[in-house]
Amino acid sequence: MVVVAAVAVYIVVRDLDRGYWTTRGARIVRYTLHSRLVHRDLHEIRVVPPHKAGWTLVLLHGRSSSPSSFLGQSFFDALHSLGRRAPVVLLLDGGDHSYWHNRADGAWGSMVLGEAIPKRGRVAIGGISMGGYGSLLLGAHGHFCAVGGHSPALWFSGADSAAGAFDDAQDYARHDIVDHPPHYSAPVWIDVGAADPFRNAAVHYAHEIHAQLHVWPGGHDSGYWHAHMRQYLAFYARHCA
Repeated sequence: MVVVAAVAVYIVVRDLDRGYWTTRGARIVRYTLHSRLVHRDLHEIRVVPPHKAGWTLVLLHGRSSSPSSFLGQSFFDALHSLGRRAPVVLLLDGGDHSYWHNRADGAWGSMVLGEAIPKRGRVAIGGISMGGYGSLLLGAHGHFCAVGGHSPALWFSGADSAAGAFDDAQDYARHDIVDHPPHYSAPVWIDVGAADPFRNAAVHYAHEIHAQLHVWPGGHDSGYWHAHMRQYLAFYARHCA
């Protein structure tokens, strides 16, 4: 009985720590990308559903986070809900604060477009916070079937941007999509919490590019993102599956 109780406690603690108790049949494959463009090894994750539909979803994580931050129960439930429309999901490694653009310490944007993304098949790209900015930046430079920015980190000026997000004022200007919105060939989704500090810039940008916009109750936190994971994946599947 003591052994059984100990095992049960271990399982509960493990599931709380990793954020999920079942993958709903999906396989988690951890692998290393030896990137010549950012001059380091990147530790990435591939999630393979039981019945994959022949397309790929690339998700970019937020600042001071990691690819595994997506691996919550809401993610696996949302992926499972797609059934035979479910994609293979690539969770890429963007370091601590690359903001997914080419900069002095590495060509992070070129890495995503040139090294990490499959060269064949339909591909959607999305991301959260820092990753939301990255997906909106890169989504105009690749052949994607859908682009999503979830609580994207956007600013009206370089002076307002987070410390470390850009190398300097010139770097911000080169990657400023708010004042210089690019053209997207794919449908674009933007959502943001009503209490999110990025709300005004995100709403402004969504109107600029005529994106599908959602403003829901909530802030800039994992509770908000996990609450809408099913809607995120349904959007990508609607345009790519």
